[in-house]
Amino acid sequence: MILGMSLATFTMIHVIISLTAIVTGLVVMFGMLGSKRMPGPTAIFLMFTILTSASGFLIPPLLFEKPLPSHMIGILSLVLLAIACFARYGMKLAGAWRWIYVLTALVSLYLNVFVLVIQSFLKVPALHALAPSVPPTEPPFAVVQGIVLVLFVAVIIVVFRRYRPISTPKPVRKLSHPTAYKSVNFADQSTEL
Repeated sequence: MILGMSLATFTMIHVIISLTAIVTGLVVMFGMLGSKRMPGPTAIFLMFTILTSASGFLIPPLLFEKPLPSHMIGILSLVLLAIACFARYGMKLAGAWRWIYVLTALVSLYLNVFVLVIQSFLKVPALHALAPSVPPTEPPFAVVQGIVLVLFVAVIIVVFRRYRPISTPKPVRKLSHPTAYKSVNFADQSTEL
């Protein structure tokens, strides 16, 4: 039992969280290509990616028994996500924090997709037939992972160049101090015609 759930139920919830993180991450990634901030999807992507990495540590074997490569990816992802959250929400993407956010957020997304490809080759019968070893090492697996890596590197480079989200406009300043205006009393002025 994990958090009061059977292993199968917890694993299913973990998979749903992971897929939600990946889908919203792809939406955010394509939004970045158009310099869109997308605050809602970004928050969902970051939150669900953090949940994916954190919940992965609860699936046996535990980190304390024998660290697996998936645990190392989870640790790396959590560090990257902490930096991405700080860059996005703490530093508001100012200056160099813009590209730091892009790099850390998109590498976190890549790590999720990397694990998705591995799990697909382990769990989907047609893919498992192409790469039956555990973990997969056959050429079809390597080709798919290579394509995913090249696509992410290309997108990250393009996003570096394009992602310049427009910040919220600053309030309009008054041009002069309110006491600088003189009051005019028309009754005191005489006009001769």
